Amino acid sequence: MIRIFKTEGGKVHQIHPSPGGKRQENTVWIALTDPTMEELEQIARINQIDIDDLKSALDEEERSRIVVEDHYTMIVLDIPVTEIRNDKEYFHTIPFAIIRTSDVVITVCLEDTPVLTVFMDGRVRDFDLNRPVKFIFQMLYHNSTMYLQYLRIIDKKSDEVEKKLHVSQRNQELIDMLELEKSLVYITTSLRGNELVLERLTRNQSLDMNEEEMELLEDVIIENKQAIEMAKIYSDILSGTMDAYASVISNNLNIVMKFLAVVTIVLTIPTIVTSAFGMNFAVIPLYHHPYGFWIVVGISLVLAVIAGILIGKYQKFK
Repeated sequence: MIRIFKTEGGKVHQIHPSPGGKRQENTVWIALTDPTMEELEQIARINQIDIDDLKSALDEEERSRIVVEDHYTMIVLDIPVTEIRNDKEYFHTIPFAIIRTSDVVITVCLEDTPVLTVFMDGRVRDFDLNRPVKFIFQMLYHNSTMYLQYLRIIDKKSDEVEKKLHVSQRNQELIDMLELEKSLVYITTSLRGNELVLERLTRNQSLDMNEEEMELLEDVIIENKQAIEMAKIYSDILSGTMDAYASVISNNLNIVMKFLAVVTIVLTIPTIVTSAFGMNFAVIPLYHHPYGFWIVVGISLVLAVIAGILIGKYQKFK
């Protein structure tokens, strides 16, 4: 899907593509969302961009990088997105490309994200396509803040799962914790890749940044570093929580096994006694006694009680 935007009087407007595939007017934003091959070829031809660069953002395994060509500069970063699995919301990242030519800014992404929609809806202050470098850095800034927002959501979700684990240690809660931990791994890896790109941008001369734009880029780097620190903290907490509950589950299993061992020992004594008196020999004591059965039962119960008391007294299985 191709959408084209321009700003007039501080407001953003969506415009229709020029007929016949002609080049658009200056200072426009071309947003490609899950584009078809025909759309990619059209944009590549009009703006003299290598189609392989346009297609790179559609590969979910694409790494973060900067490409500087004669006619354009391309920045590839990872942006956070959500997905629904088993009726639950989880987080991962996908590539996002920003291409700046002499007169347009092109974004390529597999799906619409809040990073883009806030600009499309005109919810960003000082959004002006006549200042394309500032617009690019504003997108990078909102991308970093989106990471922070998703990290806070992950932290809240982990707290909710932890509360459930205090009550019920089902497999589902542990699976939910594992999914959140995977989300943090994806986010941390993407943030570190983005960090390298942002550091390279500070040394890149192709964007021709002024002092205000440099300050905005520094803000982006700070936000990204903060997101990395938050992701590391939340990942360590979640990992520690998983280890703690694994120890709790293992300890509970040990307690159950000890209890069953006590029960087995206590019940073994009556079994031994009754087996001995159950042999079919006339010389067995109490063989002809009218109350022999009840005497043997009583002896078994007494010995079992004594064994239970001794075990409890010496706390061998506590």
